[in-house]
Amino acid sequence: MSVTLNNMTQDEKSCYSSLNKENLDFLMNRYNKVNRWVIADMIRRSRYHYPDKKALIYGDKVLTYSELEDDCNRVGNALIDLGVKKYDRVAILAHNTIHHVLTWIGCCKAGAVYLAINYLLKGKDISYCINHSESKVFIVEDSLYDLVKDVLADMPAVKTLIWSDDGAGLVSPDNRFKDFNAWYKAYPASEPDTVLRIEDPCQMTYTSGTESLPKGVIISNQALMAEYVGAVIDGKYDENDINVNALPIYHCAQRDVFMNPVFWVGGTNILMMPDIGQILKNIAEYKATMFFAPPTVWIGMLRHPDFDKYDLSSLTKCYYGASIMPVEIIKEMMERLPGSKIYNYYGQTELAPYHTILKAEDAMTKLGSAGMAGLNMESRLEDDEGNPVEDINVPGEICGKGPHAMIMYFKDPEKTDQVMKGGWFHSGDIGVLDKDRYISVVDRKKDMIKTGGENVSTREVEEAIYKDKRVEEVSVVGVPHPKWVEAVAAVVVPRKGEIITREEIAGLCRKELAAFKVPKEVVFVDALPKTPTGKILKREMRVTYKDLFSE
Repeated sequence: MSVTLNNMTQDEKSCYSSLNKENLDFLMNRYNKVNRWVIADMIRRSRYHYPDKKALIYGDKVLTYSELEDDCNRVGNALIDLGVKKYDRVAILAHNTIHHVLTWIGCCKAGAVYLAINYLLKGKDISYCINHSESKVFIVEDSLYDLVKDVLADMPAVKTLIWSDDGAGLVSPDNRFKDFNAWYKAYPASEPDTVLRIEDPCQMTYTSGTESLPKGVIISNQALMAEYVGAVIDGKYDENDINVNALPIYHCAQRDVFMNPVFWVGGTNILMMPDIGQILKNIAEYKATMFFAPPTVWIGMLRHPDFDKYDLSSLTKCYYGASIMPVEIIKEMMERLPGSKIYNYYGQTELAPYHTILKAEDAMTKLGSAGMAGLNMESRLEDDEGNPVEDINVPGEICGKGPHAMIMYFKDPEKTDQVMKGGWFHSGDIGVLDKDRYISVVDRKKDMIKTGGENVSTREVEEAIYKDKRVEEVSVVGVPHPKWVEAVAAVVVPRKGEIITREEIAGLCRKELAAFKVPKEVVFVDALPKTPTGKILKREMRVTYKDLFSE
């Protein structure tokens, strides 16, 4: 899983031998200790520049860069003393907490592979991730214990359980757990003596498993460092930034596109949970300069009764991603946050995770676009035969290439080869190019609707419906139909106090769209099903409304 002398070519070995014939291992280890460029060094280098600056704020807890580096070293040393070796997996089930951050960077210090578990999962789904990854250590936040209490016995690879007390006041009912604070604070703050290389794996993330069992995405130090460089430069982060992290840091978008690059440049990270009112309050209180959220959270903020109550003028950079932002909402953000610049990140877990970016300077002229490949990436569209698609407005699968790419799907070389065919990561998203080669995401392959033999982009229908200002949110899905095989159905959340009829939605769509794209049914609901990161669960809606047209 990393480059060693054993897998070098003979010419490469000869080159190193000519430099130091007597002790190749000494040369390699010395180089990687002195000149290494890995995640484990990130906080230490920021401490060098800003030792007493606030690095991490969580409620009433504040850690400076010096304090954060010391505590991360303690966790790294504690893991090593548990018997954790390089590449061993260490899993954590936790909200956005200080313990979670210490675990992530502590794993990097020890050379372990960090695995964050999605806290929306339950029971057997969590034990699947633990067992498939063969995690040796499992850290559980007290308030999430109920999710795993019945399956702990089904995790044979786990040698150590650690109880993360986040203030819920819950005492571990299982004497197999070590207390996180008592455990790591007993170890020195000196940097662990571990040989780390940029090619080493350091992170594992399980995909959502919408089409099959979840896949374990292995990411290297190199992929993340290349991605951080791109995020800092493309997203224009600097040491003066104050970043509110409200989306779960178990998810790579919040953690690796925002929190970690901000640590790297010496900014300040605020940790919190995704409560809309508290987000607005924290932006105002901490004078946050940057904030990331998926479209659903931005919509919730714009609709919140306290939006105009708070002074949000410090917010100069607004980022969105995770799903497609309706153009009407982008326009509203520009109107109501006039001092902010708006950026769109697009990517996938397998690309560490950002692939393209629409920069602020293009936001007005390229509304709705996902932009171009980031600093260290390349993008192209492919047809079903794998040929590049270069014509304007011709749909193709969005593919990415560059150092952000994953090492592999754990224990699944066949799927790895399939998704990385030709050296390009195949996203499963459908996009089109404009005359400037900017990409617009049309839909997920599986979300495209084929009704009566015609393809319908769900995004196009949603954009039309968002033109009605009484619409809070809308999601369009394809459902079985006795005549058309699949039919367009719109699930609409009206704004509070507003009344909309099916006929009004259909009438608006008839004005904006071809007849076959007009929803055959409109369902009104109070809320759309979402993940903790704000992604709308279309797969769940396809199941919920599968009998909408049954005879």
